[in-house]
Amino acid sequence: MPINILMPALSPTMEEGNLAKWLVKEGDSVSSGDVIAEIETDKATMEVESIDEGTVGKIFVAEGTEGVKVNELIAVLLEDGEDASAISDAPAALAPSAPPAAEAPAAAPAPTSAAPAPATNGAAAPAPAPEPSSGARVFASPLARRIAKDAGIDIGSVAGSGPHGRIIKRDVDAAIAGGTGKPAGAPAAVPAAAPATAAPAPSMSDEQIMKLFEEGTYEIIEHDGMRKTIARRLTEAKSTIPHFYLTVDCELDALLALRAQINGAAPTVDEKPAYKVSVNDMVIKGLAKALRAVPEANATWTDSGMLMHSKVDVGVAVAIPGGLITPVIRDADLKPLSVMSNEMKDYAKRARDRKLLPHEYQGGTSAVSNLGMFGIKDFSAVINPPHATILAVGAGQQRPVVKDGAVATATIMSVTLSTDHRAVDGALGAELLAAFKGYIESPMGLIV
Repeated sequence: MPINILMPALSPTMEEGNLAKWLVKEGDSVSSGDVIAEIETDKATMEVESIDEGTVGKIFVAEGTEGVKVNELIAVLLEDGEDASAISDAPAALAPSAPPAAEAPAAAPAPTSAAPAPATNGAAAPAPAPEPSSGARVFASPLARRIAKDAGIDIGSVAGSGPHGRIIKRDVDAAIAGGTGKPAGAPAAVPAAAPATAAPAPSMSDEQIMKLFEEGTYEIIEHDGMRKTIARRLTEAKSTIPHFYLTVDCELDALLALRAQINGAAPTVDEKPAYKVSVNDMVIKGLAKALRAVPEANATWTDSGMLMHSKVDVGVAVAIPGGLITPVIRDADLKPLSVMSNEMKDYAKRARDRKLLPHEYQGGTSAVSNLGMFGIKDFSAVINPPHATILAVGAGQQRPVVKDGAVATATIMSVTLSTDHRAVDGALGAELLAAFKGYIESPMGLIV
């Protein structure tokens, strides 16, 4: 009998994802273990493998569809001897369905006079998306907006076929190919009043809002899944975790000299160095060693008790388009700098391509956030639960220092430790930061 392929849960907390791409088409034969699709979550793009073997009989969810619920039917496999006639319509419990009118977003009310819907090869035509000229919010994916903007198409004139009438990539592509998209910048009536959801800021007056609409000086970009997740987690962290901060200056000259020696001794592979250790790699190692030396700080607060971690796993904040992600270096206190450096480079590259797997960016016992490469002197980072600490790293700068009663010059790096006061008290945080400073200023401890 036909085999249902359902939207997989790629992490324990996943509720929905975007079906970014099908790697098979109807009629293709697949074997167990073949990659059949790519799914986008809020943090990564992941490949989906077929569990069974057979022939792709029908694809129920087109590529580019966003907001596909976990366990929703996305395709059907046919076993040997079966044909497409064996496939019934998608089961009611699994098939995607349009929400009733009462559940439609308040920001996108149905138009009072509907225009005739275009023909769609016998399928039910999606309701036209509201136009910006109506003052209503246009629900469209960032990719769809970008394609429409590049093509000079008014995104509000494109009919959406995604969940809740959301405009997605295929809708814009169809509008461009069919010439049905309204050119951007076409004259439109100014709305009598801006809807509440479109207001840039509650404190603005109606006159200011109207002026922005008339001048076209801003654009509403709908939040994607990553930005929503970042907002939710950081709001939760700042609201529920009592942060306090400790800052210390570290001299880097000895560390920079050791780094040069380590990289100079690197063997070559295909005429390239086998590794190139960065200052950030040594900072990660220094924090990991400090957590091992002060194990009481390698903890997580819970209501039922303190979790004292036996391993030191350090997350590293990596900026990616639209947000950030924190891959985790496991056993960071035990790995050689060369191994850790290459692992971090691999993580950073795959993070920017959204190819990290959930277990590679979830968990950890502390984290490092480094903005020194942007010239930032010092800053305070927000703790990333379930961690109890995060180290914010500034730029190494030439500064005057006093040594033996005389003014000298040294390379100084300011670091700020944010701590969860429920798990790490002031004295304990100071002890951890002192241990870190010791490893940075006497860096031979990082390689033994």
